[in-house]
Amino acid sequence: MIQLMILVIACAILLLLAWQIWRDNQRDNDPAVLQQLILQQFEEKHRAMLLDFNDGLNKLGDRLSSSSIEISERLRVSVASELQATRDAMQTLQLAQNNSLSLTRETVLEKLHTTLAEQGKAQQALIQSTMHNATLQLTTSIEALTKSVDGRLEQIGGKVSERLDEGFKKTNQTFIDVMARLATIDEAQKKIDGLTTNVVSLQELLGDKRSRGAFGEVQLEALVRNVLPVSSFAMQYTFENGTRADCAIFLPDPTGTVAVDSKFPLENYHRMFNSKLSDAEQTAAEKQFKIDVKKHVDDIANKYIISNVTSDGAVMFIPAEAVFAELHAYHADVIEYAMNKRVWVVSPTTLMAVLNTARAVLKDVETRKQVHVIKEELGKLSKDFGRFDLRMKKLADNIRQAHENAQDVHISSQKISQRFAQIERVELANKPKDLLDVIEEIEE
Repeated sequence: MIQLMILVIACAILLLLAWQIWRDNQRDNDPAVLQQLILQQFEEKHRAMLLDFNDGLNKLGDRLSSSSIEISERLRVSVASELQATRDAMQTLQLAQNNSLSLTRETVLEKLHTTLAEQGKAQQALIQSTMHNATLQLTTSIEALTKSVDGRLEQIGGKVSERLDEGFKKTNQTFIDVMARLATIDEAQKKIDGLTTNVVSLQELLGDKRSRGAFGEVQLEALVRNVLPVSSFAMQYTFENGTRADCAIFLPDPTGTVAVDSKFPLENYHRMFNSKLSDAEQTAAEKQFKIDVKKHVDDIANKYIISNVTSDGAVMFIPAEAVFAELHAYHADVIEYAMNKRVWVVSPTTLMAVLNTARAVLKDVETRKQVHVIKEELGKLSKDFGRFDLRMKKLADNIRQAHENAQDVHISSQKISQRFAQIERVELANKPKDLLDVIEEIEE
């Protein structure tokens, strides 16, 4: 808009300038003067035009600025009035809503109070009636329970009297049994005293070398007989070189015959732990104990390991677990010496393990001998199982056929039942075929 106004003003000024020049030309026909005048007029007009144009622009800017300020002020006033009107409307709406909510709350409270009062009265009446009924029922139940309890108490009193009588009888019998047991305990005490005497006698018995040897042989024989079959061992067995072992165990090849000899090095063992002796004497007893054990090992290795007769090792049986434990715990050099001599030192416990191993070996050998018998029996069992399989298949076919026959009988039974029902309802005339009839015709 401003540019259009400036353009119009410039066109008007140019028209005025052209008109002025034309009028001066008409008045003065001198070219030089005319040119000079034209230039002067042009310069004056140009200067005046620029001044007017600048003045017009300044006025136009002032008008535009005042117009913009006026428009902004009007807009601010309008927006402020609209905002104030909106605030007033919101406040009015809020007040109206608060009033409406207050009225609604009062109405609801009144209705709720009325409803609750009515429900409270009804519930109070219901509770009173329920409590009255419950009181009556409880009174009745208490009376019945009192009667039942009285009856039960009478029964319990009778049973308690009976139980007390029985308890007194049992107590008397228990007292009699206790007296009898005390008499038995007295006899057992006497036997314990006798056993103590026997233990002392056993200690005296073990003080003799021959007695200890006999004790070890008896213990060895008892262990071997309890584990191995009679045919697999021999007590006091004499070999080809004339030596006799306490026991010989006959194992299959490549082990062969194993000699077991009982040794009981006890004197120096007791001296090792005798607190009445000095340390030097106990040390000397310990050395002598090791020498005794090594001597027993050498004797067994030289006598009972015979080439092509016995196995390449023999067993030295020590009847005392304490002596065996002492050797393994504190005299490993003696055990290593015995192993180098192929003599295996065992106690009653470890001998049981050796004998169980030997029994397993013997059982395995006997099982291998009976392998052909087992194979024959397995072949017979295979044939029997084949016949069983064929007969089971035949039985399954018979069961399947019986099931099919049962289904056919069931269909016929249903058909007969339906026919009877139709006869009762008189529905025989012009009746279409039933599904069971169709199934039966297809099967026939």
